Amino acid sequence: MKTLTPYLFFPGTCEEAMNYYKECLDGEITAIQRFGDTEMPVEEGYRDKIMHGELKAEGIHMMFSDGAPHKEITEGDNVQLSITVETIEEQDTLFEALAKDGKVTMPLEKTFWGARYGMLKDKFGIRWMLNCELDN
Repeated sequence: MKTLTPYLFFPGTCEEAMNYYKECLDGEITAIQRFGDTEMPVEEGYRDKIMHGELKAEGIHMMFSDGAPHKEITEGDNVQLSITVETIEEQDTLFEALAKDGKVTMPLEKTFWGARYGMLKDKFGIRWMLNCELDN
């Protein structure tokens, strides 16, 4: 089964935004991973910024990030759609279909969080993130 989740990016204000949406939607923050919690090299001033966060409310699941250091976030580019699939075959098929006449921004590859992941912009300019959890 596929799941589609909006992924919102903020210019260093992710934690504030997550708390705002938590209150507005009467939700719960279910995950926060800061850049400093990972093995990725990151400048000191960005270590406390949120690499990945999740919020759940009734019928709602949203993901959040401060984005990569030194990458400007602009309105319109700060929303991406994240799809989680169950199999690599399903991921390959979907990735190939969405990437046709678009642009792959990160090829599908294994990640440090135990998934196979890739990103692309489709031919309409919509940004997609495809995630497939790998068996450990």
